[in-house]
Amino acid sequence: MAAPLRLTAKSASPGIASGPAFVAERPDAPAPSTAGGYAALEKAIDISIGELERLADGADAESRDIIDFQIEVLRDPTIAEATGARMEADENVVFAWVATLDAYIGELEAADEEQMRARAVDILDIKNRVLGALAGTPVADFPPGSIFVGKDMEPSRFLAHDWSKGGGIALFAGSTAGHVALLARAKSVPMVIGTGRFSAADGDPVGVDGDAGAVVLKAGGMLIPAPAQTPAGDMQTESGELRTADGVPILLSININDPAEIDALDPATTGVGLMRSEFSVTSIADAANEERQLAIYRRVLEQAGDRPVIIRMLDIGGDKPLAGLEDLPGLSASGLRGIRLLLARPEIARVQARALLRAAVFGRLSVMLPMVTFPDEIDRMRELFREEAEKLGRRSLLHRMPPIGMMVEVPAAALMLDTFGSAAFFSFGTNDLTQYLAASSRDDIDADADNAAPAVLRLLAQAVKLTAGKPVSICGDMAGNPHYLPGLLAAGLRHFSVAPARRPAIRSAIIGLNADGTKAAGE
Repeated sequence: MAAPLRLTAKSASPGIASGPAFVAERPDAPAPSTAGGYAALEKAIDISIGELERLADGADAESRDIIDFQIEVLRDPTIAEATGARMEADENVVFAWVATLDAYIGELEAADEEQMRARAVDILDIKNRVLGALAGTPVADFPPGSIFVGKDMEPSRFLAHDWSKGGGIALFAGSTAGHVALLARAKSVPMVIGTGRFSAADGDPVGVDGDAGAVVLKAGGMLIPAPAQTPAGDMQTESGELRTADGVPILLSININDPAEIDALDPATTGVGLMRSEFSVTSIADAANEERQLAIYRRVLEQAGDRPVIIRMLDIGGDKPLAGLEDLPGLSASGLRGIRLLLARPEIARVQARALLRAAVFGRLSVMLPMVTFPDEIDRMRELFREEAEKLGRRSLLHRMPPIGMMVEVPAAALMLDTFGSAAFFSFGTNDLTQYLAASSRDDIDADADNAAPAVLRLLAQAVKLTAGKPVSICGDMAGNPHYLPGLLAAGLRHFSVAPARRPAIRSAIIGLNADGTKAAGE
């Protein structure tokens, strides 16, 4: 049996503890309500202050000092004024609150003194506490006796937990000058920091050695290394290679709407050609929650292993509204949607960009932009990613710039792909492409699809010739229909991303066809 893995860390509080892991990063954070505007925020702040005051009852002097600081920040009129100013500038209440507190956190993280930098987690704590109050959901506790595993830990979470039954803390980052470390030493809770990220699931046995500065993982545990760099949009076949009857390699990936859909798939043979992020980020509160999005994207990347994963940025608007933005002017099937909406509401795009940049260190991530029509839309979004990457760098948060490509679903873009020089790759979305070519409504597209198919196939064949050798895929419904496969192969497509249920049928069909779409001899 393999020996347990011992990771070097830095001691923040002496002592030795062992127990089941509680992994703090979770994709199922509560979704705050945005109804009521500033009045709802004021109520959430009052609730949070009340929670902190109750938490302070019976606390020791040191703990009381931390809580008093947090209450003071919540009562600070400049925080309320900054949030109100953002709302007056037509910013949603959730984003106004998050942006105000994030700015404060950024200032603290950039401070020269370590004690000031350690205060940042105290502000993060109250930011999330107020978001929880907006949702009517308190900050969640974790099982007694657990080993808390995460990037950092909020002071109020430490204070609300019952440490009498044992347990410990192992942080990927953290500070010995932070308030949680101070509290851990005061309560004799073993704690280590600076472990670097390591893989652990809820319930895995974990040991914390606060004397020597180490974490002991079960056999098979491992550090999470930064993946080897791969060329932008690299989508070559690796294991599980699929070929046409005449030997041309084909890449077959899957489309997913929910991270849970990838759990049953073999990561050694299946990459993700399209993850529709809007089905995991369903409300304005989700869109404002960077940590929640990071947890979702990380889960998919880790499950996919070394296979490529393409995550499409939020394609919201039209028939896919985002709860909390229903009253935004211009939201219609042909108006503000996809990348247009993201650029019009950059506060939404910036949160998702940061989550994707941070997630990129966990796998072979590429980012796809939805509903692109003009080349400058890609340029503007790439610049936004660069700006957010610089901010993450200043905060010393691990991140990596992923290749950024585009969904080709607007006929005007398909006809001009040779002008999209900054796109790292192209993926054809035939659902919208068919709708716009046939001038159909979303409700009528199924009836018109067969009649429109010849025009779509002709457009695809022309567009593939304009891609200048960049990686190209198709991820719309046509890719999962064996009836259209001969025409798609003849158009030059070699990467198909389909719904998981369609994968066996498409795989079988590809094996029986030549690369030009003709049937193999004997078929």
